[in-house]
Amino acid sequence: MRIALATSSDLPDLTPDDRTLLRPLSDRSIKAEPAVWTDPNYPWQDYDAIVIRSCWDYHLRSEDFLRWIASLKSPVWNPPETIRWNADKSYLRSLEDKGIPIVPTLWCEAGKTQSLADALRATGWAHAVVKPRISATAHRTQLVDTINAHTSQELFDELLAGPGVMVQKFMEDILNEGEWSLMFFGGKFSHAVVKTPQPGDFRVQSDFGGKSRLADPPAFMIEHAIRAVQAVAPTLYARVDGVVDHQSQFRIMELELIEPALFLSSHPAAPERFADAIANALRSHAPLL
Repeated sequence: MRIALATSSDLPDLTPDDRTLLRPLSDRSIKAEPAVWTDPNYPWQDYDAIVIRSCWDYHLRSEDFLRWIASLKSPVWNPPETIRWNADKSYLRSLEDKGIPIVPTLWCEAGKTQSLADALRATGWAHAVVKPRISATAHRTQLVDTINAHTSQELFDELLAGPGVMVQKFMEDILNEGEWSLMFFGGKFSHAVVKTPQPGDFRVQSDFGGKSRLADPPAFMIEHAIRAVQAVAPTLYARVDGVVDHQSQFRIMELELIEPALFLSSHPAAPERFADAIANALRSHAPLL
């Protein structure tokens, strides 16, 4: 079997973390090759399947990316309809409608004139994070409060007129306790990490100095994460990001189903588990529930 691991032009050989998947796939008689999704001449049709991996520029060309996904004739994982649903962070509203706790979020609709400072005062939140609805790696994301909200009004207005904007309550526990990421392969929990920002920052991504460590999540957290993954099954891979609030409630911040870093290097069994999920999906010609 031969599969393409789709990546970006900035990462033509995949991330070091994703490359840990190549040997386990080879051990299962699956030849996996990195492939840049923006290459117009790439022979995608020659592959038994395409797995989306390090396409970390997709949010900068989201419509092109979704058109490319829709044009592929080989099986794609995660499935195109799941990727399209997950591309706009308003998917969190549908999770909340299903009773899955999310980080408190203010949804600001396009076409309306709105004061960010007034919106924050109405919520009563001490701090909040302004972010685009289509984004990755904290792109155009800012931490604000009612005092300095005016400095982010221009960004807020631009996002309202563009991909859309959301304002999430800043969960202060991230600074000390960190943000959890739980990884799933074939719908089954694999491993988890805790991510913490560097001192003086609020972003947990390694691009901004954030650190991560392998950790064992409590049973209630895994249970809540499973509910989120099952709400949008089928998935080949998923990452559930969230934080525990002061009421010991696990609240989901993101459900990453497109191109998440899966911290394969953090757990010795993770690459094997992901390879097993891919092999099973190839045998059944459909992602596992």
